[in-house]
Amino acid sequence: MPKISNDWLGTIGEEFEKPYYLNLRQFLLREYRSGKVFPAADDIFNAFHFTPLKEVKILLLGQDPYHNENQAMGLSFAVPPAQDIPPSLVNIYKELADDLGCRIPNNGNLKKWADEGVLLLNTVLTVRAHQAYSHQGQGWEQFTDAVISAVNAQDRPIVYFLWGRPAQAKRSMLNNPKHLVLEAPHPSPLSAYRGFFGCKHFSRANDFLQSNGVSPIDWQIENI
Repeated sequence: MPKISNDWLGTIGEEFEKPYYLNLRQFLLREYRSGKVFPAADDIFNAFHFTPLKEVKILLLGQDPYHNENQAMGLSFAVPPAQDIPPSLVNIYKELADDLGCRIPNNGNLKKWADEGVLLLNTVLTVRAHQAYSHQGQGWEQFTDAVISAVNAQDRPIVYFLWGRPAQAKRSMLNNPKHLVLEAPHPSPLSAYRGFFGCKHFSRANDFLQSNGVSPIDWQIENI
């Protein structure tokens, strides 16, 4: 479980030494030794490795990793190139197509978004195989709240995508007047038709960034 080594370390590095995180680490060591846990330990902090704090333009908040084989890759909503695109991401792509005219790609690898400045953060960063939400309440929420607070403290334009009630529960933490908070129902097939479709968050985010002198996100994921 490699620690974060870029500029995130200066803002959230102290979290690694706090009692809650030391307890979380012991819990994770037991979990990884005794069974199957996703993502692979080396991928837990990929969102931070791929998107340094100074480069964050958008924070897209998910809940916890995919819990089936070969799906979780340490980026919310993303799956490795060879995997089927999960239903929520299918709906994200549909909204992108309607909003910005992006072509719907043949894969769910969102690393390009991370490289563009989209922090693909889950509130819980690990999960036991085939047991959704199984690592909730073990300390990850405190860690990712520290991350959200660090982003909220940035003195520059940043956009938040809060999709679904668990993400929207973080709304009270976001009080920076330089930032834009966008809320919508979750893109899951169970809720996307309640207002995720048509929310136009992608164009609204890019318009906000450009109006503040920040280059927009290139949302197009290429085929492989």
